[in-house]
Amino acid sequence: MKSLHFCLLFMIVSFTVSRPVEAQDQAGFISLDCGLVPKETTYVETSTNITYKSDANYTDSGLVGKINDAHKTLVQQPLWALRSFPEGERNCYNFNLTVNSTYLIRGTFLYGNYDGLNQSPSFDLHIGASKWTSVNIVGVTDTVMPEIIHVLTQKRLQVCLVKTGKTTPFISSLELRPLINNIYIAESGSMVLQNRVYFPSDSTSIVRYDEDIHDRVWNPVSDDDSSSISTDLQVQTNNLYDVPQFVMKTAAIPKDASAPWSLVWTIDNTTALSYVYMHFAEIQDLKANDLREFDITYNGGKLWFSQFRPNKLSILTMFSQVPLTSSNGEYNFTFEMTSNSTLPPLINALEIYTGLEILQLQTDKDEVSAMMNIKTTYDLSKKISWQGDPCAPQLYRWEGLDCSYPDTEASRIISLNLNASGLNGTITSDITKLTQLSELDLSNNDLSGEIPEFFTDMKLLKLINLSGNPKLNLTVPDSLQQRVNNKSLTLILGEKVKMNPTAKKESKKVPIVPIAASVAGVFALIVILAIFFIVKGKKGKSAEGPPLSVTSGTAKSETRSSNPSIMRKDRKITYPQVLKMTNNFERVLGKGGFGTVYHGNMEDAQVAVKMLSHSSAQGYKEFKAEVELLLRVHHRHLVGLVGYCDDGDNLALIYEYMANGDLRENMLGKRGGNVLTWENRMQIAVEAAQGLEYLHNGCTPPMVHRDVKTTNILLNAQCGAKLADFGLSRSFPIDGECHVSTVVAGTPGYLDPEYYRTNWLSEKSDVYSFGVVLLEIVTNQPVINQTRERPHINEWVGFMLSKGDIKSIVDPKLMGDYDTNGAWKIVELGLACVNPSSNLRPTMAHVVIELNECVAFENARRQGSEEMYTRSSTNFSHTSASEFSPGAR
Repeated sequence: MKSLHFCLLFMIVSFTVSRPVEAQDQAGFISLDCGLVPKETTYVETSTNITYKSDANYTDSGLVGKINDAHKTLVQQPLWALRSFPEGERNCYNFNLTVNSTYLIRGTFLYGNYDGLNQSPSFDLHIGASKWTSVNIVGVTDTVMPEIIHVLTQKRLQVCLVKTGKTTPFISSLELRPLINNIYIAESGSMVLQNRVYFPSDSTSIVRYDEDIHDRVWNPVSDDDSSSISTDLQVQTNNLYDVPQFVMKTAAIPKDASAPWSLVWTIDNTTALSYVYMHFAEIQDLKANDLREFDITYNGGKLWFSQFRPNKLSILTMFSQVPLTSSNGEYNFTFEMTSNSTLPPLINALEIYTGLEILQLQTDKDEVSAMMNIKTTYDLSKKISWQGDPCAPQLYRWEGLDCSYPDTEASRIISLNLNASGLNGTITSDITKLTQLSELDLSNNDLSGEIPEFFTDMKLLKLINLSGNPKLNLTVPDSLQQRVNNKSLTLILGEKVKMNPTAKKESKKVPIVPIAASVAGVFALIVILAIFFIVKGKKGKSAEGPPLSVTSGTAKSETRSSNPSIMRKDRKITYPQVLKMTNNFERVLGKGGFGTVYHGNMEDAQVAVKMLSHSSAQGYKEFKAEVELLLRVHHRHLVGLVGYCDDGDNLALIYEYMANGDLRENMLGKRGGNVLTWENRMQIAVEAAQGLEYLHNGCTPPMVHRDVKTTNILLNAQCGAKLADFGLSRSFPIDGECHVSTVVAGTPGYLDPEYYRTNWLSEKSDVYSFGVVLLEIVTNQPVINQTRERPHINEWVGFMLSKGDIKSIVDPKLMGDYDTNGAWKIVELGLACVNPSSNLRPTMAHVVIELNECVAFENARRQGSEEMYTRSSTNFSHTSASEFSPGAR
């Protein structure tokens, strides 16, 4: 067996890159030359055309340094300067970005003996509250370039350098690049690059911007057992991944075509979840009888894909639907020619990632914002070492804070001690955003102004220490005094105690209790309170019911009170808030059997509010199922849940707003009368299929939607499609069984007849419903029409096709502007999906692959290079998919 081995390292020898091409748009790029001075300086790096600027505005610590002059000729300008962090354990860069957006983040480290110590620095790199990687510099001129693809859960992002030994952390450059959301998908939301390679014949150049518009770094790989082929022709690379032309115009093939050929690599962390992306394109000019077809297996013969044929001069990306694991950390992907093939396997490019394990949740985003504002208001950056996430990880919690650390929710700040921190000015209202605060110490500062009344509304606040602030007006607001009087709050004002205006004179006649006694009393009270809260917490936990779950099986009656965990989610919204965001239900977006959907506004974003009608057949069971599902699944083609209301009899689901309504409305011309183009329809079909395929293969446990139909496919302002309405969704087993018994639910016309007949539910039931949707997309015909010779759309399409004329069923509104090959393919795919036998239906992974080919046909047509498509080439009877079956884009 011939094998191509390569190491997974962050090291590169130099900063050499491929030739620059025409300038690309750098919108959203953040390119920091760390240590660049003066801080207003910017420059364009000549080999990449990237504009760099100083990092000074993104961090408030560190020292500027420069590598030894002797090493400058080996590297490009972004590595000449650096910033080191000799003080503090954790030092961070801070960014304000867009929540839920995806960024490629890369740090570059070149020691260059900047300090004259000839050391080998070693330290950790954190992203938010989680460890990203360890940076270990071996040689003076070695360059380390760790990279991560990270999904932001908050708008604030911190990249932190953490001291782990005696050497000083440093960084040469830091780069952030926006990516299309969810093209790289990990269970944890973020993934660490292990390697990204391509296979040139005579080039050792690293490929990055502006060959790669996303500025990914592609490393060249070759060995003695493989050869490289290349083409001068243009390769169509405009799928979601935008792999560079320079990369896709080359490919590796084995020298011995008759023997199996393997790509082998090893990952040090044997418990890591791995994600593999392979990019293919046929770049040779094949003769009439030539065929390149091969099987791909994984670690010991597990089938990854069979009978694979690369597209001619067009990219196809294969990626693992679920994360891969290896007990010894070794991965072996074997490529072997099929018996029909005349040409050996090939591969153009490969990306390997591991999921980033999130061991601790970050601090609540509102509290992070509050603490950042407090830091700015009192100019604390030079007085206190506040870097990174306030509470997490616990080892690096901010000085003066105590936090709670719940298992499934964000950390919260419960104590803030700013004693003798040089505070001046008034007491900031940002403190009120620390809603879980129980103790606040602002003593021995230079605060002025009034004691704010907002302390009264902080119901969990048990202790406030304002002593030692000589400029502070110690008059206590009446409402706050009431809390002091009923002993729900201890207020320490020191030797100038003024409880209220009427007590002013009286206080002069009463001896002052020594401050030491006050502190001793307060300490005792704190101990008592701590014991009380610990006991209360234990009682609270023991009183909790079982967590809310969505299970498959025969439907049973249930009471709302038996499912308290839904109440504990942090996206719960009150009914008065619902009234406010909808302006008292002013604008109706639509109505259905569940109730009415209203337009709303929430935090400057538009939302859709679905109110459950009291007479709706969709009850609390379906409501909680949808909430629970959407709180744990995240995909760019599933409608996102913004929040929910479970307030007495008022049940509401708050979704992201989809400006263009549902697919059925658009097909019927009810959204402004514009006809959906064939290109629109193909893209909508692909995106809806990807969302459904994610439910089947990307969730743990997998989910069956049970109500796939055109009215549950929603379109945003750009006609991007998202699957919606998960109230009937159910989990299905993953341990050897492929179906569950459950009460039949769904919509007539879309309902799988096998499921209806047997009550056995499987993911193939969704495939049937999606097949009906595909036929609707092509024909724009109602699913059931009693006036037709064949009432059901499945039967009607089959009947019409028996006459051999695709034009007789394609939507006449398209006026013939569609790809005939793609139309045949999508109709046959739809008919395969609605096969009466579920065993003969394709999986959603296959459906996604086939639909991508339909998109490719349409793209080729628009570029004037339409190719013939033979209908007999589609065969769904084989079983090429397994749990390792890749998706394709």
